[in-house]
Amino acid sequence: MTARSKARDSVVEAGPELWREEWLEPFLEHLSKERRLSDYTVRNYSTAIGRFFGHLEAAESWNGKLGGVGLRDARDFVIEEQRRVSRVTLRNYVSGLKTFFKFWIRQRKVERNPLDGLILPKPAKKLPIFLTQQQVLRLLRGPTLLLEQEIIEPFIAWRDRMVLELLYGAGFRVSELVNLKYGDISFEEGVARIVGKGGKPRICPLGKVAMTALRTWKSEYAPETGYSDVVVVSNSGRPWSSRQIQLLLKKYLKLAELPMDITPHKIRHSYATHLLDNGADLRLVQELLGHSKLSTTQIYTHVNLGRLKAVYDRAHPRA
Repeated sequence: MTARSKARDSVVEAGPELWREEWLEPFLEHLSKERRLSDYTVRNYSTAIGRFFGHLEAAESWNGKLGGVGLRDARDFVIEEQRRVSRVTLRNYVSGLKTFFKFWIRQRKVERNPLDGLILPKPAKKLPIFLTQQQVLRLLRGPTLLLEQEIIEPFIAWRDRMVLELLYGAGFRVSELVNLKYGDISFEEGVARIVGKGGKPRICPLGKVAMTALRTWKSEYAPETGYSDVVVVSNSGRPWSSRQIQLLLKKYLKLAELPMDITPHKIRHSYATHLLDNGADLRLVQELLGHSKLSTTQIYTHVNLGRLKAVYDRAHPRA
């Protein structure tokens, strides 16, 4: 070992749990402040790295040095975790760990990435689950029905209507919706300027119905508080969490007698699928969703082609 390598290892050695302070916290600060990733994404990185170092400590074969982590450690971690988590989660863990080690390579604290060369099991291909257009209409009618029956107050009805219309009308991720501010919205143009996953900016058309709900909410019902620039708030004016959006959706799924496993992200799937069903160009849908890669959006064409084939099989005499 060279004198330079010895010096490097002495800097990056940490005892039990000290790795959090020495290596994890500076990395998370880099993600949050320099890359400006969302709190949700930063937590996911933290979980992946925490589980990996927990595995290393439990194995008792690790020398406590960042440069002492090897490919075998990574393989053992994958073998252990694949019994516990899905393939998709496992791939996210490994992606997060690769980013973590790349960061410390750039800081000249380690020389190599121990996850290079790691082969993962391929994730099972799943088609997105979505609602039909008729099912979405039933869902969106929910707040109006409850208001007409005097079960909820106008404040709640307009807020809930706005939330549902923005989820479907703009294809927002739930994290984007809870962080939406009036300053992000052009009421003249009917669009919102969003900074999405990975800090990627995009423009989202909101649609006439969503804009009507948004204008009514803002002008007549939104409470004036210190959080008044945040769009989705409680009656006390406090910003909503992602969990509150999820619970609101569950409430109206139950009312509309729709599958209870539909999530805000599956409403986003419905948004994309219906755009393609009605002739939208794939690259336009990619832009609207904020996908970096076209391949991420192409899964919706599989849904579309599957439905076309089902119609063909039912209708064509020689199918």
